[in-house]
Amino acid sequence: MRQPRLRGEGRNFTHVVTRIVDRRFLLRQTEKERFAALMRQLSEFTEVRIVTFAIMSNHVHLLLEEPDRDAPPKLTREKLFAKLPLIYDESQIQSIANEFDHAEALGDSERIKMILERFEKRIGDMSVFLKELKQRFTQWYNRRNERTGTLWESRFHSVLVEGSREALMTVAAYIDLNPVRAGIVKKAEDYRWCGYGAAVGGDKTAQDGLGRILDQSDSICGESFAANWAETAKLYRVWIHFEGEAVAAAPEEGKRGRRGFAHETVAAEAARDGEMTRAEVIRCRVRYFTHGAVMGSAAFVDNIFRANRRSFGANRTSGARKMKGADWGDLCVIRDLRKQVIS
Repeated sequence: MRQPRLRGEGRNFTHVVTRIVDRRFLLRQTEKERFAALMRQLSEFTEVRIVTFAIMSNHVHLLLEEPDRDAPPKLTREKLFAKLPLIYDESQIQSIANEFDHAEALGDSERIKMILERFEKRIGDMSVFLKELKQRFTQWYNRRNERTGTLWESRFHSVLVEGSREALMTVAAYIDLNPVRAGIVKKAEDYRWCGYGAAVGGDKTAQDGLGRILDQSDSICGESFAANWAETAKLYRVWIHFEGEAVAAAPEEGKRGRRGFAHETVAAEAARDGEMTRAEVIRCRVRYFTHGAVMGSAAFVDNIFRANRRSFGANRTSGARKMKGADWGDLCVIRDLRKQVIS
């Protein structure tokens, strides 16, 4: 008999692992993209937040945040129909609308309440989120590959995680380092189907998810890391390198080795306080290269500014602006970009 899932009080953070049947490597690029899209849609519909994730070739890791189930959501018809397009097509939405219209025509308030409660039970429940995610992905995969039957091995494995900064960052780093430990990539940011890789790639939802980890810290005040990716990125980058340091094998002691970062790499990240190097940033999308208007030394940018003084506001007194997000040396731009500089 399956053990009931353990729950804490208030919000719950849970690490979930679900595997493809027979551990088969069925999730290729197209499948990973589809799974990620369904995951985002159902997260928004059920209001179960994705803190971070790793979609591997034969299994998936998710760190999820459930809202307080002691304060269940209350839906109205308007709120429900704003949600429905996330996961339902037009014919399904029309069918639900017909249910409402029929109940309203009869003045049947109990029937209307029952319809709303049917959907309210699906809001904020991790088990519902996972069940629907796996079912919908299986249906898509089976249609695409002309197959039938189950796609997933067992239900899922889950661990309830304390909502503290240390516990959440440790589990999040473990998840984001999966592709590094598997030898698929050398750096987590190079794997687009994990939370950190998606966040570095500019995915705002992924950035917010990782930021929520740092929002749990009582020792950090006055910052909303969920809304400040630049600060989140630096702190989390140092942590993920610390957690991902390679371990040498010691067969004589019965210890297995572990892929990861060289000690020198970890030390260098700590010394830079998580600031990415120029080489690392250039592999990302850099808005300075498309929106900076003028780039070069401070003297070059200032000369262009003086020659085009009338193009700038009266309060602007100088041209050169230091580039942010990496060690750019002496490079400057004329536009001081503030949002999504690196993505």
